[in-house]
Amino acid sequence: MTRLPPTDPGNGAPSAAAAVPDAGGPLEAPPSASRMRAYAELLIRVGVNLQAGQGLLVRAPIESAPLVREVARVAYRVGSPLVDVMWSDDAVTRARFELGPEGSFERVPQWRADGRLAMYRQGFASLAVVGDDPDLLAGTDPKRWATYIRASQQANRPAQAISMRDGIPWCVAAYPGLSWARKVNAGVPDGLAVARLWDAIFTATRVDAADPVGAWREHSQRLKALAERLNARRYAALRFRGPGTDLRVGLAEGHVWVGASARTPEGQEFMPNMPTEEVFTAPHRARVDGTVRASMPLASGGAVIEGFALRFEDGRVVEARAERGQDELDRILDSDEGARSLGEVALVPASSPIARSGVLFYETLFDENAASHIALGKAYPNTVGGGEAMDDAEAAAAGLNDSITHVDFMIGSAEVDVDGEFEDGRVEAVMRAGEWAG
Repeated sequence: MTRLPPTDPGNGAPSAAAAVPDAGGPLEAPPSASRMRAYAELLIRVGVNLQAGQGLLVRAPIESAPLVREVARVAYRVGSPLVDVMWSDDAVTRARFELGPEGSFERVPQWRADGRLAMYRQGFASLAVVGDDPDLLAGTDPKRWATYIRASQQANRPAQAISMRDGIPWCVAAYPGLSWARKVNAGVPDGLAVARLWDAIFTATRVDAADPVGAWREHSQRLKALAERLNARRYAALRFRGPGTDLRVGLAEGHVWVGASARTPEGQEFMPNMPTEEVFTAPHRARVDGTVRASMPLASGGAVIEGFALRFEDGRVVEARAERGQDELDRILDSDEGARSLGEVALVPASSPIARSGVLFYETLFDENAASHIALGKAYPNTVGGGEAMDDAEAAAAGLNDSITHVDFMIGSAEVDVDGEFEDGRVEAVMRAGEWAG
C-alpha cells in the first residue's frame, strides 16, 4: 500500500494547534481559500473520518502550517476535543545530518515516539502530511541517516504496528513545499512551480470534483470491486515481464486483495492514502524469484534512487544495483533481516489518473499510484485472512514478511505484462501493456 506514515525526523515538538509556528514566510502562489478548505474537509471527513469526541494527531512539515490550521478548524467543528501537532522542518533536519557530531545519530527523541504511541492507544486518529525536499540530505554522509533511521524505526515500531493493523484511522496526504515543487517543476519560477504542484495534488485527490466526498466514495467502491474480482481468482503467484524485469511473486497463504478504504476493529472507515489508485496484497516472503527493474525513480531518505534493479532468490534480494543512490538503496536493504524480502505487491494500470498527468512527483504517495509496485519490508496484516489477529508465528507461517521498514518502489509501465498463475499451473493474463486484461 500504500504510503506508510513517514518516520519522524525528530526535530520538531508537539504543540496545540492554536500555537502553530510561523510557516516560514508568505506562501508561494496560495490556492483559493475555498480549495484549501475543501481539501481540509476531505482529509478530516474522508481521510481519517474523524468522529466527535476523537482526538487527532497531525505530523507535518512547518511549511504546511496553512493547511494544518484549516485541518484543525475542521476537526474542532466535527467535535474533536484535541488536535495536537508534531512539526518537522527541513532546514533543521539538514543541519543535524550536515553538522551534528559523530556518534550522536543513534539518539532519537523517545518522548515523541512514546507520545505518539500513547495517543494511538487512546484512539486518536492520525494525519501525516508529506512534502519534504526529495534531495534534502544530498551531500551528507549516508551512514549518519542510516544510523538514525534504524534507531527511529525501532523507537516508533509499537506505534507503527497499531497503524499497520488499522487499529486507528490514519491517512497520509501532501502539501507542496517549495523545495519539493522546485524538484517536480524544475526551471519554473517558484510561484508557478508551487501553483502547478497544488493543481496536481488537487486533481489527484479529487478536490475539484463537484462533490469531492461523493467522488471518493464512488472511487472507493470501484477499487473494492476490483479487489474482489482478484480475490475470486485465488492466484498462487503473479509474473511480471517487461524491460529488465522477469519476476515471479508467489502470494501468501490466504492472501486478500485490498483497495481504497480500510476499517478499524470498531468499524470506523478511513482512507489510508489520499490519493490512491491501487489494489494490493501480500507476497509470500520466501517465494519471490527473478529480476526486476524499477520503472521510476524512488525518493527515499532525502535522496533519489534512480536506474535500479534487484535480483531475488527464494524471496530475498541477493543483488542490487543503482545508477544513482546506491548508498540509500543499500541502507534500505540493510535495515534489518526482513528488509530484503517483500511485504506488498500492488497493481495499478498505466492509465491511472496520476500516470496520465505525466507528473513525476518524487514522492511515493503519488508515484506509487502511477504504476504497479512492490514493497520491501513489512507486510500489512490485513492482506491475509484473519491477519489482524495473528501473532508473529502465525503471520510468518502464512508467509507474511516482518521488518522495521516498508519501502514501495514502482515496477509497472505500459511495457510491462502481468500474468496470474494458479496452483495447478494454469496461467492467465492479468495485465497487458500495463492495462487490465479482459
